[in-house]
Amino acid sequence: MNLLSFYREQVEKEILPFWIRAFDEECGGVFTCFDNEGKHQMSTDKYVWSQGRYLWVVSRAYGMSAGGKLDSDLETLKFRADRTMDFLKKYCLLPNGACCFLLTREGRTKAVRPGTPLDQSIFADCFVILGFAEYMRVFDKREELFEWTWRLYQNVEERIIAGTFRTEPYPVPAGMKSHSVPMILLNVSQELRQAATGFDAEKEAYLAEREQCLMEEILNGYCDGDGRIGEVLFPDGTRDDTVLARHLNPGHSVEDAWFLVHTAREAGRTDAVDQARRIVLRALSIGWDEVYGGLFRYVDYEYGVRPQGRDGGGAFSKLIRDTWDYKLWWPHSEALYALLLLDSIYREQELESWYAKLHKYVFSTFPNPDRDIGEWIQIRRRDGKPEDRVVALPVKDPYHILRDLFLIIDLLSHDAALDTRITAGMKEWRNV
Repeated sequence: MNLLSFYREQVEKEILPFWIRAFDEECGGVFTCFDNEGKHQMSTDKYVWSQGRYLWVVSRAYGMSAGGKLDSDLETLKFRADRTMDFLKKYCLLPNGACCFLLTREGRTKAVRPGTPLDQSIFADCFVILGFAEYMRVFDKREELFEWTWRLYQNVEERIIAGTFRTEPYPVPAGMKSHSVPMILLNVSQELRQAATGFDAEKEAYLAEREQCLMEEILNGYCDGDGRIGEVLFPDGTRDDTVLARHLNPGHSVEDAWFLVHTAREAGRTDAVDQARRIVLRALSIGWDEVYGGLFRYVDYEYGVRPQGRDGGGAFSKLIRDTWDYKLWWPHSEALYALLLLDSIYREQELESWYAKLHKYVFSTFPNPDRDIGEWIQIRRRDGKPEDRVVALPVKDPYHILRDLFLIIDLLSHDAALDTRITAGMKEWRNV
């Protein structure tokens, strides 16, 4: 079995079937409020954040299956994509043009806690845009949906410029800036531009320009000369001695790096691709747990391991202190793709060695041993044992694993030499 076959099997037999079953046949959309093992459904509430992600997943799965890169039932995938799109379009927007954060199963708006605003997070809006962009692209529904999606994109930009946006569940303190904002906007602009290609040249050009601006903002405003991306900084790029300002998020750095590679390669910016490579290798070196293996959730920008600094107060600082040593599913799936993408460009032993080490850790740690359930046990303690608690939303995530595995399958499908090289260099991966 080569690497491409391995990843196809992971998608078709282990991960995607869970999310096909999780679809809400009655109301549309997807159930995501499961425990960490995926065994028990805890609620029928629907977080718009996750609904947008699910729309992206089933739309991309359809496109890859139609193109012969996956073997999944097209009718089933299209039905789920159509019904999820309908659910979101009907229920997710508030009168102010922003997305509601939480809906009931039937689509009624719901506050997370009494008195909290309904539009709690701009990330919900962004994931809806991502889902609609992929749905439009795959099913050629741009005539019907592009303007609706474009208005939401403009609403997001207007709130960011005005400083009226919210970022729950990780609110950014007043007077500071968050890497997560330009990072998600870069990805949203990338995917919406793909939907605009061949449909609206003016908007395509605007989005391409936004990508370049956001790439520069990230590289020059958050990344230092050592390849470390600061997560929460002062507007001038400096930090104080609080744990919030000192912490790094290796998973975010790796994920954003491949966003940067996608934009930089299209623009012919080899310097930016080189910088993205530096970001990935630095995040892995500073974030890797030399005792148990795997990537820490948070580390200190100077010393690595446990984030240092005084407690500035707030839920975000507490989260960093309490969960810094967790091993989460999403940084690891992001790193699998980022390393393969970079190795397709550089063909370096350092990248391939990191990939082999990461692959062995990931597939011996995260997949659910109960094959009847499948998916991954997504949240682990430092030693790899399951930790049944939430880390952002109280959901099992439908997005990161499948997105990264789809991207890997697409990459390997177009680069047989990469597949042959990695497969030949890994003696252990078949036995994980």
